[in-house]
Amino acid sequence: MLPEYPTAEQIPQLRTIWKLAFGDEDPFLDNFFSTGFSPDRCRCIEKDGQVVSALYWFDVQYAGLTYAYLYAVATHPDFRHQGLIRYLIADAHQVLTDRGYAGALLVPGDEGLRRMYASMGYADCTQINEFVSASQLIAIQMQPISREEYQSQRRRLLPKDGVIQEDANLRFLETQANFYAGPDFLLCAAPKDGDMLKGIEFLGDLSVAPRILCTLGCAYGTFRTPGQKLPFAMFCPLRKDAPAPGYFGLAFD
Repeated sequence: MLPEYPTAEQIPQLRTIWKLAFGDEDPFLDNFFSTGFSPDRCRCIEKDGQVVSALYWFDVQYAGLTYAYLYAVATHPDFRHQGLIRYLIADAHQVLTDRGYAGALLVPGDEGLRRMYASMGYADCTQINEFVSASQLIAIQMQPISREEYQSQRRRLLPKDGVIQEDANLRFLETQANFYAGPDFLLCAAPKDGDMLKGIEFLGDLSVAPRILCTLGCAYGTFRTPGQKLPFAMFCPLRKDAPAPGYFGLAFD
């Protein structure tokens, strides 16, 4: 029951665990496994011919070093409370260390998970702000941009202590979000849900949020920005000189 990299034949079992753990539907999983997944960025545990636990990661950069953003850590419901996640995380840390990664990041889904990961060596490292805005009846000059344009402009507006997330990160994000740019801002947002907009990351001039909503035809919106109010990502150094980042913006909720 040693952790291993998955085979192509195990992908249907990985999808089953994901569905049971997170409730995502096939279109979402199709997008992940076609844009965000690579077998060399996944570790899983098989028991009696069945994959029972898995985790994935994306490569990110900070301070000139490569970190891993651990994502979708899950165990099949029939095999929970057996220490498999702790075993899998320890294995992932060793694999990442052997491959030259300097640290690992993750974003817990709730406070219980935050405490669990703290017991595995993770500590809170970044915070964010979230605010709700109503639309103003004044539009603003803005335009949809490509993933490549977002990647380029994000580096310009990213806080100096921010984590760089590109390549597979943005290919996957592009399947569930839209990218916009204006004169002094950059926005990654989920497709609007009725009159609501969910801003996944908002960089730049935050005062224009009401005008963005007007332009996109939304009555209200929530926006996630760099800030100091809400605990967000956790960090575990995999080597002694690895610094903790101050901002991690693109969590794939």
